Amino acid sequence: MSSPVASAELDPAVCERARLARDARFDGLFYTAVRTTRIYCRPVCPAPTPKAHNVDYFPTAAAAAAAGYRPCLRCRPERAPGAPAHRVGSELVAGALRLIEHGLLDDAPVATLAERVGVGERHLRRLFAEQLGAGPLDVAATRRLLFAKQLLSDTTLPITQIASAAGYASLRRFNAAFVDSYGKPPREFRRTETPLSSNGELVLRLPFRPPYDFAGLMAFFERRAIPGVEQVSPRHYRRSIAVDGEPGWFEVTPRDGDDALSLRVSVPRASQLGRVVATVRRQFDVDADPAAIGDVLGRAPLLRAAVARWPGQRLPGAWNGFELAVRGVLGQQISVAAARTYAARIVAGWGTPLGERGIDGVNALFPTPAALADAPLETIGLPRARAATLRGLAAACRDGRVDFAPEQTLAGFVERFTALPGIGAWTAHYIAMRALSQPDAFPAGDLVLRKVAGGGAPLTERALEQRSQDWRPWRAYAVMLLWRAAG
Repeated sequence: MSSPVASAELDPAVCERARLARDARFDGLFYTAVRTTRIYCRPVCPAPTPKAHNVDYFPTAAAAAAAGYRPCLRCRPERAPGAPAHRVGSELVAGALRLIEHGLLDDAPVATLAERVGVGERHLRRLFAEQLGAGPLDVAATRRLLFAKQLLSDTTLPITQIASAAGYASLRRFNAAFVDSYGKPPREFRRTETPLSSNGELVLRLPFRPPYDFAGLMAFFERRAIPGVEQVSPRHYRRSIAVDGEPGWFEVTPRDGDDALSLRVSVPRASQLGRVVATVRRQFDVDADPAAIGDVLGRAPLLRAAVARWPGQRLPGAWNGFELAVRGVLGQQISVAAARTYAARIVAGWGTPLGERGIDGVNALFPTPAALADAPLETIGLPRARAATLRGLAAACRDGRVDFAPEQTLAGFVERFTALPGIGAWTAHYIAMRALSQPDAFPAGDLVLRKVAGGGAPLTERALEQRSQDWRPWRAYAVMLLWRAAG
């Protein structure tokens, strides 16, 4: 069954079949709303199936809410996987969605969002209505409400901290949102009896759309893990983080018997939780639509066997864009193991110890751009040219000439980064693929890709670029599959 959604225009026949089958592949890709009850549900809702003539379909929870429907208390829309941002087919809207997920509209007007993505406010509202069925403020309000509902149901955070974590400007607005949407105040949704740990740790559920190749993702992360900053095993990923300059850490593990990952996180302030969760979701690509990706890549003769062998391939993202960019430069023309060794030396020389804020195996923060902009990197064995490239990258990030803002287009990002000395198209696309989770990033100059595509005799970069056109918009996933196929 193909995906029902490419924009706000749904295929009712596909939605109806998925609803009747309670097909988990479509969970989060559309919502069913029942006219008689004025409630919207996930397609997997276990409630008795309503009659078809009483059902409306919406592409997003925000669209259903904007039409006057309330979230279902039984299937809990906050537990649905997120919809991939690039489903909308517009890099501009996808970038705006990422900014909303990071809380931009919690304290800024839509005009600011429109300015960040480079269009007028009226045009942005029109694009949202066409592609998501709801305006930017509706999307932001639904994100706040559902995240708050998750925290209320699954944690023992105090209600005042939940309001802050979800992005509400005041407790009054928080209470009003719940009464308007659910008909009762937030305190009536407390479910868990698990106490908050003494060091402020929280455990949250990150749902995904199956299948999910967790083992493959861990193998990729483990080979590249930076000692002291990351610790990876087949069953967990753990790393240090800094939010607003304050240190913390998180750990991700699979949840047995559940289509979800478990996120254990420790940050100093509850208001930082929303951004942490949004970034971890992107790093672990939990919002991907495996069926849509497989439909496109599985039609390519070169990729068909790999798609079947590794179902649920995810795009390995990154917590820290600058850290990933440094790794990308270090990895130019040397092995993964050698790049990891250099990265460990950089952390030992210029990283920040975590001290009491650490956890087993994680005891340092990766250096900031300012710390490396003038660092004598040659002293750790780096060639002079590579050290100069890293200092130039660090200085450009420190000065704001390049950044990892989530609203950037792929073309704009590659253009800015390739303008830096020592950074070519391969490195820029690799960084975009992982630091920005750009699903169509494609380092066409990669020798391994060219050899695999040519059956051993490398294709030219131009020939590989032409062949990859049929893999759009999922070329970054094709890269991961071809690298795995090459061993």
